[in-house]
Amino acid sequence: MQLRDHAIYLALTTLIITSCSLNRNQPEDNALREKHRPQFHFSPAKNWMNDPNGMVFYNGEYHLSYQYYPDGNVWGPMHWGHAVTKDLIRWEHLPIALYPDSLGYIFSGSAVVDWQNTTGFGSLDSPALVAIFTYHDPEQEKAGSIDYQTQGIAYSLDNGRTWIKYNKNPVLHNPGIKDFRDPKVFWYEPTGSWIMILAVLDHVQLFRSPDLKQWEKLSEFGVDQGSHGGVWECPDLFPLTVNGTEKWVMLVSLNNGAPNGGSGTQYFIGTFDGITFVNKNPAEKILWIDYGKDNYAGVTWSDVPKEVGRKLFIGWMSNWNYANVVPTTVWRSAMTLPRELKLIETPAGTRLISEPVPELKTLREEKSIREAQTLEGSLDLSSAITSNSQYDLFIAFDPDTNQGFTLELSNAVNEQLLITYNTETNSIQVDRTKAGRHDFSTDFGGVHVVPREIKDPVSTVRLIVDQSSIELFADDGLTVMTELMFPTELFTQLKLHTQENKSLSIEKIEITSLKRIW
Repeated sequence: MQLRDHAIYLALTTLIITSCSLNRNQPEDNALREKHRPQFHFSPAKNWMNDPNGMVFYNGEYHLSYQYYPDGNVWGPMHWGHAVTKDLIRWEHLPIALYPDSLGYIFSGSAVVDWQNTTGFGSLDSPALVAIFTYHDPEQEKAGSIDYQTQGIAYSLDNGRTWIKYNKNPVLHNPGIKDFRDPKVFWYEPTGSWIMILAVLDHVQLFRSPDLKQWEKLSEFGVDQGSHGGVWECPDLFPLTVNGTEKWVMLVSLNNGAPNGGSGTQYFIGTFDGITFVNKNPAEKILWIDYGKDNYAGVTWSDVPKEVGRKLFIGWMSNWNYANVVPTTVWRSAMTLPRELKLIETPAGTRLISEPVPELKTLREEKSIREAQTLEGSLDLSSAITSNSQYDLFIAFDPDTNQGFTLELSNAVNEQLLITYNTETNSIQVDRTKAGRHDFSTDFGGVHVVPREIKDPVSTVRLIVDQSSIELFADDGLTVMTELMFPTELFTQLKLHTQENKSLSIEKIEITSLKRIW
């Protein structure tokens, strides 16, 4: 996670380590309906949240921990909040998993199932869940030290309900580097060892361990590759198969330096031999998992069964340029929808695509279908939009014609969010200059653009709308944008416009309303 300037004051505050009951985190009846609160995306019951942490699947549950400040709705002394889900859609809030202690705040990290009992914390019959996280010592930072970030571990023997910190933390000491954080750990079968990828300044380092307690450095990557507009954070490394060939994908979040400003997540595709990662894409080519302003620090779940065959991802739906000041009060921040990541081959090379998990279908209610037609001018689709502004829109265009279009989301007070495909520039853009409140930040409004890598016409567009956010998936998940919006009234109007003096050949339009999860 990124420590912002405003945290200098917060770092001087006294750590208050209190016991936490389930009632403190569990929402009350009829709660979670505040203005702008997403209704089918994960958000904390109250107060501040940022990076997803500790994502692991075990005993039928997907665990999601997250950077959490339980005593306010802006960034503060970091804890790990905690929730679980059985279907990736409906969530149960649990008590705080990890509290700060004498070694520091609990910054970002990951979690694994220790199936081989390499730590000795559990047994082969009842393996431990082990969390690996960054300690951030505010007192050392205040004193001017640069080695104030170290790595610690904790374990759970009761399905993640309670966590015990290892009594010999930290397990990886700081060698004298200011930014040394966000460990993502996985089991590497060929060598029978744990691998850690760690964000270090503007690159990553790889480490190996037999037991999650003793670590040796293996290699480094990224000093001369990728985007370096800001500090590297929240890395991930995992294999995916495309056309029968295994390739390795590295995710690295970056703040600042994203293509549309502020926070973003780049990725690399290459090889990993248990020691070194080699990027096989051109070094000068920077790839982004999402071109929107509001998808950051995303990583994948560990220990999803191989027979499930999915690499599952979730990101923090915000941007450090304005995360602390967005116009919400009871809570701040939500996560993206869980997404499945896949590799595909394109004329431009191997690329990573994102798709919303199919479990989202379980929230479907009424569906409106418009069959094939040729549109000239505008098509009003508002009759299919319910008053809660929660829906899943899918449009299939004639793939043999290159047609520009604009989707307009609007309300009765003339606020609007525009999504436009420009055929001349071969780009898709989101314009939120008139999409409601943006007085809280000069960086929030504006027009955000994603250049398409393929020359074929846009054949499909999927737009998922949840009160204060949109997630756009075009080109079958190759072109993705995630954006927040804060209209003063919900966007209950939806129109599709053609380019001026041109027609639009449509094969199908489906609009499906979605239920709330809370």
